[in-house]
Amino acid sequence: MKPLTTNNIEAELSYAYLHAVASKAGVGCKLGSRHDDNAGIDAELTGWGPFPNGGYLTEIDIKVQLKATVKTPVPKGEYWPYFLNGISRYDDLRKETLSTHRILVVLFLPENEADWLGLNDEALILRKCAYWVSLRGAKSSSNSSGQIIYLPKSQRFDPEGLLALMAQLSHNKVPTYQEISE
Repeated sequence: MKPLTTNNIEAELSYAYLHAVASKAGVGCKLGSRHDDNAGIDAELTGWGPFPNGGYLTEIDIKVQLKATVKTPVPKGEYWPYFLNGISRYDDLRKETLSTHRILVVLFLPENEADWLGLNDEALILRKCAYWVSLRGAKSSSNSSGQIIYLPKSQRFDPEGLLALMAQLSHNKVPTYQEISE
């Protein structure tokens, strides 16, 4: 049996991060199937209200595309730039015709693989963190290989942020992508 590649390990850590955040928030998390993956869906989150400052919807589903990277982004103002490989993934995430909300969650890992995960009797530490963005309504791209997207620093993917997103969706307020000038 072959060991996991570095890219596979990064991906698995992104799943672990997603599960940890969802669990702490009291949100269900299901891994996507092979067919879901073909549609750019790695996992599905389900939250049940009432949500803090929530609206009238009491069950919210969010489909998630996960990415992980060791490339330290150079901040652009209040955003983290990230190159999303695969224009078809970008197009899937920006569609406005989908009934279930989709977000991209990018886990930024330390450059040194030895720093990714720490463990002792007191703690399990996955270093750095993830940010989310909705690409709904983003402009089409003329690039055939992928697209630079900008993740707001204010949208850290943590339990509080996930519940705030679900509360927003429970008001039927769908987040859209905010274009920034390059």
